[in-house]
Amino acid sequence: MGVLGVLILPLLVVVISGVVYIYRTVIQMMSKSAVRSKVVVITDALSGVGKECSHVFHAGGARLVLCGKHLDNLEALYDSLTSAADPTATFTPKLVLLDLSDVNCIQDVAKEILDCYGCVDILINNASTKLKGTVQNISLELDKKIMDANYFGPITLTKALIPNMISRRTGQVILVNNIQGKVGVPFRAAYAASKHAALGFFDCLRAELQEFGVCVSTVTPSFIRSYSVQPQPSNWESSVWKFLCRKLAYGVHPIEVADEILRTVNRKKQEVFMANPIAKAAVYIRTFFPELFFAVVAAGVKEKQKIEDEK
Repeated sequence: MGVLGVLILPLLVVVISGVVYIYRTVIQMMSKSAVRSKVVVITDALSGVGKECSHVFHAGGARLVLCGKHLDNLEALYDSLTSAADPTATFTPKLVLLDLSDVNCIQDVAKEILDCYGCVDILINNASTKLKGTVQNISLELDKKIMDANYFGPITLTKALIPNMISRRTGQVILVNNIQGKVGVPFRAAYAASKHAALGFFDCLRAELQEFGVCVSTVTPSFIRSYSVQPQPSNWESSVWKFLCRKLAYGVHPIEVADEILRTVNRKKQEVFMANPIAKAAVYIRTFFPELFFAVVAAGVKEKQKIEDEK
């Protein structure tokens, strides 16, 4: 009985691990089958998340329209996709030059996108431009550029493509957002404002398109880390705010985001928040205990300014 008791726990762990692995494998296979032959548009396909989405959806048999600012980089991505894929099970991606910060050209680009296959089944709004600095040191011109890239660009493209989805009464629009669309972080006012605006727009759009059978989803990671850069240990624990920022910095990997986007398409999820417990706690505190949250943020800013003055 004693020996049996000792063996039960590791056997139980093995069984549970096996069940979880099988479940995830089945869900992944079902998710890939859900995008087979679907026309999928990915903006900023050259970013980390964009590239991973391109590989995941291409492997799933989607008909990709890859958008980016630089043709040579798009062609390099095209080569990496086609060289590693089974040509009998995949479609050749289409490449479209698109700079979402140039709002005036988006209508023409949207027409070019629709001309690729005649329709759009899934639009992944992935493009994003970051900006860091104090409010008084960021010019209004830069504020407008950030809003064009992160808000007006995505909504202009979405507005141009959703009539096609509405007429067909099917489709899905996905916004890849950021935790700063939920929680404002000091020294990133323009970026946070653009992300708040985008989230508000797509939340409203979701309700408006429901009757037409068009799903609107938001996927919100905390921060998306690079492939190689890892947060370095430091003495940040001396400050509550710095500790919070350090924990927030442990963002999710682009592969994780791409896999979650694929699952979001399969399950028609409306909202996904990808973050560690610290980041989730920050959003919770901001919502239910705003005075505490703002006090911590203000203390962190004050300490940062003190350090800079000493330098």
